[in-house]
Amino acid sequence: MRYGNGSGGFAVDEGHPQGLRIALLGPLRAWRDGTPLDLGPVRRQAVLAALVLRADTQVSQEGLLDDLWDGRVPASGHKVLPSHVHPLRKALDLADAGPKDSVIRSGKGWYRFVGHKVLLDVTELDERAAEAREAKVSGDASTALDRFSEALALFRGEPLAGLPGHRAAAERRRLLERRFALRLERLDCLVLLGRAAETLDELADLSASEPLNESVLALRMRALYAGGRQAEALNSYQDMRSRLSEELGIDPGEGLRRTYDAVLHQDTARLLGAAPLAAQPLPRRTVNDLPGDAGHLIGREAELDRLIAPTAPGAVSIMTVDGTAGVGKTALVVRAARELSDRYPDGCLFVDLRAHSTQRRQSPEQALQRLLRSLDPTIGKLPSDLEELSRVWRATTSALRLLLVLDDALDADQVRPLLPAGAGSRVLIAGRRRLAELDADRRITLEPLASGAAVSLLGHIIGEERAGREPEATHRLAGLCDGLPLALRIAGSRLQNRGAWTVEYLVGRMAGDEHRLGELSVGNRSVEAAFRLSYDQLGPEQQRGFRALGLAPTVEFDVLTPATMLDRPSYDTERLLESLVDTSLLQEPRPGRYRLHDLVRMHARRVAEGAPEEAVAARRAAFRLYLDAGRIASDWGAGGFPTGPGPTGAPFTDWRDAETWLEAAGGELVDVVGHAAALGEADYACWLAEALCDYLVRHGRYHESQTALEIALAHVDQATDQRMSAALRSCMAYTAVHQRRYRQAGIYATEALGLSRRRADPGEEARAQLGLGAGALSVGEGDRAMSHAAKAADLARQLRNDWVAWMALVILGLTHQFQGRNEEALGFFADALAHAQKEGRPHMLGRVLSCAADAHLRLGRYGAARSRFREAIDLAEQVGDVFLCARSLTRLGTAEQGGGDPCAAIALHHQALLQHQLLNPLTEPSYDWLEMDIRSRLAYAYLATGRVREAREQFQAVLDVHSAREHRADRALDDWDPHA
Repeated sequence: MRYGNGSGGFAVDEGHPQGLRIALLGPLRAWRDGTPLDLGPVRRQAVLAALVLRADTQVSQEGLLDDLWDGRVPASGHKVLPSHVHPLRKALDLADAGPKDSVIRSGKGWYRFVGHKVLLDVTELDERAAEAREAKVSGDASTALDRFSEALALFRGEPLAGLPGHRAAAERRRLLERRFALRLERLDCLVLLGRAAETLDELADLSASEPLNESVLALRMRALYAGGRQAEALNSYQDMRSRLSEELGIDPGEGLRRTYDAVLHQDTARLLGAAPLAAQPLPRRTVNDLPGDAGHLIGREAELDRLIAPTAPGAVSIMTVDGTAGVGKTALVVRAARELSDRYPDGCLFVDLRAHSTQRRQSPEQALQRLLRSLDPTIGKLPSDLEELSRVWRATTSALRLLLVLDDALDADQVRPLLPAGAGSRVLIAGRRRLAELDADRRITLEPLASGAAVSLLGHIIGEERAGREPEATHRLAGLCDGLPLALRIAGSRLQNRGAWTVEYLVGRMAGDEHRLGELSVGNRSVEAAFRLSYDQLGPEQQRGFRALGLAPTVEFDVLTPATMLDRPSYDTERLLESLVDTSLLQEPRPGRYRLHDLVRMHARRVAEGAPEEAVAARRAAFRLYLDAGRIASDWGAGGFPTGPGPTGAPFTDWRDAETWLEAAGGELVDVVGHAAALGEADYACWLAEALCDYLVRHGRYHESQTALEIALAHVDQATDQRMSAALRSCMAYTAVHQRRYRQAGIYATEALGLSRRRADPGEEARAQLGLGAGALSVGEGDRAMSHAAKAADLARQLRNDWVAWMALVILGLTHQFQGRNEEALGFFADALAHAQKEGRPHMLGRVLSCAADAHLRLGRYGAARSRFREAIDLAEQVGDVFLCARSLTRLGTAEQGGGDPCAAIALHHQALLQHQLLNPLTEPSYDWLEMDIRSRLAYAYLATGRVREAREQFQAVLDVHSAREHRADRALDDWDPHA
């Protein structure tokens, strides 16, 4: 392989780069078939980098926002991400690629970069570095030098240069540290090859940048010694010793002291030969109690590198690995121990402490006696007292450099007596609990395997040929096992033992949560049994909390949900959750957000079924929490929800608090409705779908509102609340109007009207009339719109319902406005504003102010229009209403132009375009209409300033958007927009 500048330093075969290549070891760059790609502005590049750095992993929108804005998420929230992802797809994907073929996949609340067909320079860096180290270990320093040089050549400056966000910053630091380490390893190869003189200048530069780095000084001392400058090497050590003492109050580490000793005694073999610098083993029996390295380790390269990386000399190094049952902790620490074993000639010891085992747990006394006899079978009688045993253990190990593996540890008290005393020893501890009380040098929490690694492990177990015959089924099976190695191995073993089974057949047997855990059992291995052992170790309150978490209606949740389900204070619940995180039964993917592994959740639900009364109370408490949040957040007010439990005692201070909490739930709100329906809680399913409707529609999440309502409608006949049959249909009409599906809106509203009249329900009749009025207005039937809206307004006065009155008056005002009767329209808008002010909701106020400003604009009252548009913009920004903000900005621009300031108009139209880019073209039905409106107004503003060429460009852009719409599937009956 050779490295060419045309592909950013990537390896290319015979100078012909192929496919998609992305470089992160410098400014972010990408090529397809050797042609550079335009990745857009810096923030867009940061989005791509954040996804690439977690390739083949689903990344939540909240996680991406946190990566890029460091916790200070912009007002537009997750709506900003599609504006970056869409152009990235256009830049990176093949021209004919569909959504399923894109390198950036997406779903509800997540994105995933598909990395298996993309060449990354960081991947090539891993390959070159691994080849170099393999060559060096085998004694081929020349080949190692070439590979290290190739690895370093991949860096094109500072990695991820200029990209914002804490993830990019952390990755930048890690890659710079790795480059530093690679430079040292390359220089070490030069010293081993007798070319030490070539290293001195670079080592001097490294010493200047890292004056307290002992590894750099140790290598420089060896190079100086090789050049006959022994005295200079010794003096440099003394300088470092003085500096460490003065600045840090410490002495040089063991490795540097050994180098000094070798230079002092002119031990050329230790300094320049191929032999390692480690101390020679004591004349004793070599002990290696490590178990066999069974199983194929896949997807754990990063964790393995951390476990085997060099440690600070002169102290006992402790490393812990925690994770849920079956995640592969033992396999990882055993593999790490085997790779480290050559570095610990005094002994490699292994103890299974059996914290979660059907066998009797091993006490510290038993473990110490076993360890001491492993080191010296002739030791004779040992004391039984723990303190005396510990004293013997410390004395025995004080002069030894040992590697000790402690598997399935329970807690710090079980581990502390077993720690060896010899400087330079290393202890690897695996357990389900996080040993927070133990001072560890490195802590690794092992997560389930990513999708690609899980599929690879299945392929290894059942055979690549068999997996290749059913690739889709193999991916689904890996998904059903949720990346848990134990589950993957059990599923693979079942297929190994049943040659007649297809992968698809096993997938079918595992369909449905009630069957999945039962199928993940073979011989004496069972996923559920492993989870049960963890559950049995919990205290009573922890067990009750674990059962409740299995009943949570969303995959991810905050403290408030389980606090409500358990009827406990939030601070008390948080302590309980953190204790479950420490046992590895619960995950904390983000601060304050928790989730259960899919298979653990199924086990928790099964356990909860053993206490049915407790389960029903917990579930309903969770549904009530989401119901309260939805109703409080809704602009419809208390009058909009006359039946079902009212939000008394809800933990939300106001609608803003409730809306913020719902926003944190991301795309899982529909799942709450589905969960209620699946459990036979038809009333809650209907109430929840209704309560969430306005919140979802106001935030442009039309499809989620539609899906939730369709789920509820399918179960409305089982509900005891008879109001729901009409209410849900009115909600469907409300949602459909915003989706520009006017025919469907009319059907639902007509059905709702009939049902409400049969029940003599004026509240639901008013909402049905609103739906019919909005639909009629949308298709230009002004007289019919006024008739329905007037009836709704009359009913609103009887009901004293401000939201219905506001909506009816807005429809009446818009109808008059579209008929050219702007003065009459202003009268309706003024009445609507009075009702909106009673509610005090920014969306209601902003909408009617923007409509009134439009009427003033049409009447040529530019000053009045400007003041109202500015108020509407401020209100839209308060609630993150991007559409209303963009719409009002561009109309404010028209008002400024009418008032004689076309330059100010141009600036406002450009601001409107920036806001428009924050909308999602896939989910906002009015996306194209709004862009055409803004660009048309901008074009006229350019004409007013004599900038004909710019005006022509904007008019052409309008035509291009319109042409693109004509070639897409029909999306509406006409071009009028419901937001206008």
